Amino acid sequence: MKKHNFSAGPCILPQQVMQKASEAVIELDGIGLSLIEISHRSKEFVSIIENARALALELLGLQDKGYSALFLQGGASMQFLHVAYNLLETKAGYINTGTWSLKSIKEARLFGEVVEVASSQEQNFNHIPKNYTVPGDLDFLHVTSNNTIYGTQIKDFPEVNVPLVCDMSSDIFSRQLDFSKFDLIYAGAQKNMGPAGTTLVVIKDEILGKVSRKIPSMLNYQVHIAKDSMFNTPPVFAVYVSMLTLQWLKDLGGIAAIEEVNEKKANLIYSEIDLNPLFHGIANKEDRSIMNATFNLTDDTLKETFDTMCKDAGISGLNGHRSVGGYRASMYNALPLESVGVLVDIMSELERKA
Repeated sequence: MKKHNFSAGPCILPQQVMQKASEAVIELDGIGLSLIEISHRSKEFVSIIENARALALELLGLQDKGYSALFLQGGASMQFLHVAYNLLETKAGYINTGTWSLKSIKEARLFGEVVEVASSQEQNFNHIPKNYTVPGDLDFLHVTSNNTIYGTQIKDFPEVNVPLVCDMSSDIFSRQLDFSKFDLIYAGAQKNMGPAGTTLVVIKDEILGKVSRKIPSMLNYQVHIAKDSMFNTPPVFAVYVSMLTLQWLKDLGGIAAIEEVNEKKANLIYSEIDLNPLFHGIANKEDRSIMNATFNLTDDTLKETFDTMCKDAGISGLNGHRSVGGYRASMYNALPLESVGVLVDIMSELERKA
């Protein structure tokens, strides 16, 4: 039985994507070779990565707007360093909304002054900071759109006169935004786009080349742009699966179509959390993520019963992060609405039994 996969990442992917990817590992499109044994310089793979890059820009509405799309390695964690190396000359601003913000701030401080413009750390990151002022002398402002661990999500992005950088690792392609507001977006593939192993970086070309330091080739965005994301051997399988997932999303109707489904999933589980006296939400209501619903039991003595019910129903990956505890239902694009329904039914059943 296929389980209901609520894992925070690596996470669920569309079944047709998994099927086609598994076939390609044996043989890619009838060429007599496996996807993972062809040259990354072959016409077959060059076509794959070009298509993946084009699909990313198309879905974000950024084609022909001066942006480049890259598939790089090292995960979003490498981008914490990468961003600062390429953009931080004197001073950068960061909105601190969780663990990943803290990690990115740590890396940026290696290159210059970092201003923590706003933070929700004192409340264990259970909300998104508001009513803050962004200094006008920053090299860039960095935000994290969705906080997987704490279940919060930025609904309104700041209007700024400096380059806006966003870590969208856990909610990219999940909701409609004016993506042209962002000068640089990065996202690890393994939450909403593909398997672990590659990171999508979308950059407005004009913000590059303005720092005085010399940048090593592997960390230089301009080098990767000039080489069409092929400066070194790319993660062939991860890029291929990301391409398939992006095509799946396009065929569904793009971000607008998947946003409708994502909102239905989020509304279903949050309604149960709010109405069921046995559960309470962890994140502030106005900042709740549509990707990661964090919640806990009001009575810990019910934990063993609830966990057993979830296991028997084939629910996987529901445990909360160790820094928060409780439960976390990650509802990425490929998670069916039916899976959320199964979880909600169990929560309701627990209330009837209690």
